[in-house]
Amino acid sequence: MNEDQAVFALGALAHTQRLRVFRALVVAGPGGLTPSVLADQLGVARNTLSFHLKELSHAGLVTIEQQGRNLIYRADFPQMNGLLGYLTEHCCQGSTCEASDSGACTTC
Repeated sequence: MNEDQAVFALGALAHTQRLRVFRALVVAGPGGLTPSVLADQLGVARNTLSFHLKELSHAGLVTIEQQGRNLIYRADFPQMNGLLGYLTEHCCQGSTCEASDSGACTTC
């Protein structure tokens, strides 16, 4: 992931509703969710949700699959991991980073 891609992805996540949608899709895992299930879970109007899903999709953080008449949205885990990798690429001044169970680096 390059700097422009990271800025675009972070910009997409820099909204409360989009962050909630993305986190819900991460929790859902590879099975993903339909927009109606997401809207019900998050208490968001479907037209508002559609806008946020489009933004996350354009940023490459969400994939869409047509299954019959339904759309299934999934978090793009490789893209998410690429963003996390970009953000932590030079942590600990290039030394081996030993992350704790909480995910925080214990050597920095």
